[in-house]
Amino acid sequence: MSGRIEHFLRQGSRYVLLIPMLLLSGCGSDMPGFMNPQGPIAQAQRHHFWVVIALVMVVVIPVIIQTPLILWRYRYRGHAVYRPKWDMSRWLDIIMWAVPLLIVAILGVYIWRQTHELDPYRSIASDKPPLEIQVVGYDWKWLFIYPDQGIATMGQLVIPADRPIALELTSATVLQSFFIPALGSQIDVMNRMVTKLHLEADHPGRFEGKNMQYNGEGFHHQRFITRAVEDNAFDAFVARTRRQGRPLDQDTYAIIADKGDNRETARALGLDTSDTDAVIRFSQVPEGLFHTIMGGSPIDWSALNVAPPQLGTTRTSVVQTSESDQSSSSESTSAAPESSEPESAESSSPSHERKEAQP
Repeated sequence: MSGRIEHFLRQGSRYVLLIPMLLLSGCGSDMPGFMNPQGPIAQAQRHHFWVVIALVMVVVIPVIIQTPLILWRYRYRGHAVYRPKWDMSRWLDIIMWAVPLLIVAILGVYIWRQTHELDPYRSIASDKPPLEIQVVGYDWKWLFIYPDQGIATMGQLVIPADRPIALELTSATVLQSFFIPALGSQIDVMNRMVTKLHLEADHPGRFEGKNMQYNGEGFHHQRFITRAVEDNAFDAFVARTRRQGRPLDQDTYAIIADKGDNRETARALGLDTSDTDAVIRFSQVPEGLFHTIMGGSPIDWSALNVAPPQLGTTRTSVVQTSESDQSSSSESTSAAPESSEPESAESSSPSHERKEAQP
């Protein structure tokens, strides 16, 4: 009998050790997702997650502890009192039903409140105005439109750090799911519909974004990089996109609408795909492009009265500027366009020594 007890305890200790090992296996400092939050939304979701786990453990831990104790007392030890006529214990029944009911009630109230608190349509309180970005999902890539700046990108979403981001999302094809794990709040993106999402990055960084909805053979390639940068680096990104980007004209949009990931689209446009992210920059987009795509209406290309730039040359801005701005822009372009802008703190980090696209 003692040998069986020792065997039972030895096997049980192995399973007990698995619990902290499983918990610690996903606690790396570079782990993406809300478990390593980089913004207030993901941080609130992590807190919400651990509160729910703690409440559930009130029921789960006693079961985990008492199950081996009951086995040891009534099977392996063999010294338990034999009560053949015992049928129930009132206090035991009260505890067995009252505790789970109380936990369910607390969970219901807490989750209901947190669900409204973390509503993706709810704006983030801040003393800075939110940056509006419109997101369109394709097969299998994302188009990011900056309506106030008059530019757009693919393969890379650049946002200012410590400033709320107001996203409007729609799909030009089928159902998709937009998710930046480090910033939180996954949300569905649907054709002919608009969903909204509010996010914020606490500090400069580089975070992966993806499509979490299976929507075809290339959905796992529908990824992009989110770069949170300082305000001056964001302004430099806007200026560089206006100067070096290409207008999003009718021919370019036809290529974007075709099936293929971001790298295949960049290759079809004749752009350099040697960088890691294969970023595509658009210096001008038609007015109201996002809502036109969402409504399924024909796009008015007459607003783009600009000849597309030749490939392999430095592209100048097509955005209306003053004469002094145009002269200074042309001088900086002919001199050294790459060195005229400050690089983001993330691009100079030792962990990103490989060749990557600048914001």
